[in-house]
Amino acid sequence: MKKKLVISTGAGISAESGIKTFRDSDGLWENYDVMEVASADGFRRNPKLVHEFYNDRRAQLATVEPNAAHRGLVELEKWYDVYIITQNVDDLHERAGSSNILHLHGELMNVASMDDRSQVWRLNDYTVRTTPETEIEGHNVRPDIVFFQEAVPMIEPAAELASEADIFVVIGTTLVVYPAAGLLQCVKPGTPVYYIDPNPAAVPSWVNVIRQPATQGVATLVDLLRPAQD
Repeated sequence: MKKKLVISTGAGISAESGIKTFRDSDGLWENYDVMEVASADGFRRNPKLVHEFYNDRRAQLATVEPNAAHRGLVELEKWYDVYIITQNVDDLHERAGSSNILHLHGELMNVASMDDRSQVWRLNDYTVRTTPETEIEGHNVRPDIVFFQEAVPMIEPAAELASEADIFVVIGTTLVVYPAAGLLQCVKPGTPVYYIDPNPAAVPSWVNVIRQPATQGVATLVDLLRPAQD
């Protein structure tokens, strides 16, 4: 029976594909104030701007590709039962071929009903542009994104996955955005933990820090976790 390898990924894993993180520059994300385009208050104030912002982010996905870090995590499925918990809203893990992906903060390629967030539709075209007036099956829609000031509905299943991990890995995250940062505390004592980041946050001494960018760090991780007989 394969060991369960649970991997928590943040913006750092997609940065090397050319996707900017919202922490790149003083609270700006693609030159927008984060709280204007990624908060519940911002969406209430200016839903048209928020739709346009995520339309642009979705279109950007058509111009980028999964990198070696995304692909390296797929390679680990040969030896482990791999589950990815990602804070990212892009689809690069899916396009790389990972089998089990939990999106904590929603997905750019989805829209949700304004009156029932459980109703979600997949947009199969990166060029689709939505507005506050867009309707699907009689419902006005919004980006299927968990905004700041909103609850994170997938945090409980994510915490459960972390608690079941035989090996836990964190890649490309500052470990300061909660509740995602709290997943490390859900891991069973004694579980091997690896943290890949070129500028890692302060972590307990039992965490194995790999101070490298995601593409290099995942290659290092694959070598570390590769079974001896392989």
